Amino acid sequence: MNSNKRKYGQILVAISLLVMVFHLLIMVKVIPYTITWGGKLKTDSEMYVFETVSILINLFFIYLVLQRVGIVPTVFGIKVVIVLLWIFFGLFALNTVGNIFAVTTLERWFTLLTLANAFLIWKINRK
Repeated sequence: MNSNKRKYGQILVAISLLVMVFHLLIMVKVIPYTITWGGKLKTDSEMYVFETVSILINLFFIYLVLQRVGIVPTVFGIKVVIVLLWIFFGLFALNTVGNIFAVTTLERWFTLLTLANAFLIWKINRK
């Protein structure tokens, strides 16, 4: 495995772990959920569902990245991992566009993270 791909994967994992800390801070109400998710969440129960799903997706994403860069053994098969990471690439690219037009400044700052994620996925996923 290319050592640069491994470094890019490690950066992706680090970003994802920081994002998970952010989501945990929302769940424990250090960060108000009203400034996230486009301001669409109205109740604590909605917030807990969205944040839990987000954390689970981030964990799955981290696991895929670790498989792709050879840090953990490939469970799904490398072709499946590559396809799933291209799907994540598309989601991060779309999310980047959405964040550019976000209502809150905080969400607009996340444009940089989603763009970095899309770029890093492209770097580790291309042949």
